[in-house]
Amino acid sequence: VQLVESGGGLVQPVGSLRLSCVASGFTFSLYPMTWYRQAPGKERALVERIDTTAGVTDYTDSVKGRFSISRDNAKNTVYLQMNNLKPEDTAVYYCSFRRWTDYWGQGTQVTVSS
Repeated sequence: VQLVESGGGLVQPVGSLRLSCVASGFTFSLYPMTWYRQAPGKERALVERIDTTAGVTDYTDSVKGRFSISRDNAKNTVYLQMNNLKPEDTAVYYCSFRRWTDYWGQGTQVTVSS
């Protein structure tokens, strides 16, 4: 099983980024996928979750209207479109899924700063 995130970087406030997570080693289409983030000095927290049919099942209120999760089962990829970024969105972003245990990617750093 492998999850590889990409797309992070340094962006100014109100800017946008799109994160990608490419999955391999399991039947991607059968599992809900989740984006988490971990800010410096804080615990890892859920950002947004998508079910197998591309319905959003959970998200944190702070990203409502700004972030959008999507998936392409043909490409084994889950995305996180992040708009109107704020400094408090600065964190390492991880994709994850659960199959008896939780699997995580290595994370991608997002820094929002002017």
